[in-house]
Amino acid sequence: MKELRVRWPILVIFGALCLIAVGVSLGTAGAQEPITEAAAPAEMAAPAEMAAPAEMAALAEMATTDAAPAPTPPPLNSGDQAWMLASSALVLFMTPGLAFFYGGLVRRKNVLSVLMQCFLCMCIVSVLWVVVGFSMAFGSDVAGGFCGNPLEYFMLKDITTTDPWSPVLNFWLPISEQVFMVFQMMFAIITPGLIIGAFAERMKFSSFALFLVAWILLVYCPICHWVWYGAMGIGAFDESAVPIGALDFAGGTVVHINAGIAALVTCIVLGKRADVPKGGVPPHNLPFAVLGAGILWFGWFGFNGGSALGATPQAVQAFVTTQVAAACAGLVWSLIEWLMHGRPTMLGMITGAVAGLVAITPAAGFVEVGPALIIGGVASIICFFFVALVKPMVGYDDALDVFGVHGIGGVWGAIATGIFATPGFGINKAGGLMYTGELGQVLLQLKAIGMTVVYSGLVTFVILMVIKVVLGLRTSQDGELAGLDVTDHALPAYSDH
Repeated sequence: MKELRVRWPILVIFGALCLIAVGVSLGTAGAQEPITEAAAPAEMAAPAEMAAPAEMAALAEMATTDAAPAPTPPPLNSGDQAWMLASSALVLFMTPGLAFFYGGLVRRKNVLSVLMQCFLCMCIVSVLWVVVGFSMAFGSDVAGGFCGNPLEYFMLKDITTTDPWSPVLNFWLPISEQVFMVFQMMFAIITPGLIIGAFAERMKFSSFALFLVAWILLVYCPICHWVWYGAMGIGAFDESAVPIGALDFAGGTVVHINAGIAALVTCIVLGKRADVPKGGVPPHNLPFAVLGAGILWFGWFGFNGGSALGATPQAVQAFVTTQVAAACAGLVWSLIEWLMHGRPTMLGMITGAVAGLVAITPAAGFVEVGPALIIGGVASIICFFFVALVKPMVGYDDALDVFGVHGIGGVWGAIATGIFATPGFGINKAGGLMYTGELGQVLLQLKAIGMTVVYSGLVTFVILMVIKVVLGLRTSQDGELAGLDVTDHALPAYSDH
């Protein structure tokens, strides 16, 4: 306890320094030139008594004809507002679902530590998001588009409940700025939560808290800005906010590839758990995991359906493709187990369903039902290969297969989006490879994947190395053997009484 009391001030100071450094280095956005009205024609500047009445009438008619009406924001749509608020709640509900999913899969001596880490994400990220996170993700470009200006919406400055959100200049959505902000907050909350499954049962809670702050600000917010604001040659949007760059409908790149690569780096840096037998350990409470998977599936309708940013036909499309991709993936994973091991398992079915949900995420609003079935089924085949064959062969201890399911499933989903996207989206709004016969959209998807993998992997590694020096990363071996519930949080999850 004495050691912890000594180190917590260091943690707070280091976190504050991260915030100050980001604000100072990136907060000086280029000053914009004030918009002024065009100078009046010289003829209009002359006194009225010097112009004949006929000339004045002609000039007035010309001015009326030539002046384009200024675009005006639409009124907020109560139906769209209601759907987006409901979707925000659904996405938030996914984090407790993730806690049950992961908590059921770890050993009973570590279940509280996983639940605590997931709820810490809900608390810390919510605060960071309203302070600077939303600005860094969706503010105006600074540092050549590396991220948004952290001071533009600092503490939600100018983000109101009454003004519609404008994703591009002179175009508005019929949802308020704060509705958009809070919907995006829920994505920021669950993304680092996914990483927890890779290092489960061995990272110190204090180290995870510091990692969470640094990773959201230095990894998540920049990548979110590149893809969903449109920067660094990845994301791009036309005058009606239709995506015409790399396509990521609901977070295949921003959430799943990003978290999957960070998870792989983290589990390698921390090393293997100390007391895990060669064959692994079974889930301590599989019904908990099934409950968590069900909550995740339920919440995913807000995750994908809400990414249409309104109660629109595209939201319905995303809802349907999400359902069929997850269902197909769960069936395919079970079939693979049946063929290879003689019987399907409950764990396999829920893992396959999650893989399908991950893979359809970048494509949900861009593809039809047939391709959604293909995306889900192929996701199970690829992810099963990485979970059952690649991980044991390479030997990294990704405790709950975050890289194998979220990282690899996200990569496949992003590529599949470039193949199956319908016309109306992507480069020249021509759709994917299946419709154009050209590789342009697939190559742009690969560029987004590559930049995310390299940046997320490198910066995650640097963050971990800094924390290793400041606080250390792993709990002690005795603490690991006793379980993090007792060593980090004082009480076991289950009482003998």
